[in-house]
Amino acid sequence: MDIEQMRSYCLSKPGTTEDFPFDEETLVIRVMQKIFAIIPLERGACISLKCEPEKALFLRDHYQAVEPAWHMNKTHWNQVWGNRDAKPEEIKSWIDHSYELIVDSLPKKVQAELKSL
Repeated sequence: MDIEQMRSYCLSKPGTTEDFPFDEETLVIRVMQKIFAIIPLERGACISLKCEPEKALFLRDHYQAVEPAWHMNKTHWNQVWGNRDAKPEEIKSWIDHSYELIVDSLPKKVQAELKSL
């Protein structure tokens, strides 16, 4: 899975936006203003995703494609390489997981707003 496929899949989800708040090489994808994915454009087919801590450890143990995220809280964020042993469907499911974690953490009012989009 390449960068553009990752980006497109993230942006296909309701309530998502993209911006470059850190520099012009680090694409941030948000749902309702909260970050759920980071794509460092200079690093190749790579995306950082939020993850439940136990699942994060499991994925790191079972996939070469999954590592602790660079410059992020290593307990809650994984870095996923799209050009290693993970299948596109798996990466999409991890993107879904990150998105859902952020949506679940949103205030109820914002979740209702998201559902109405």
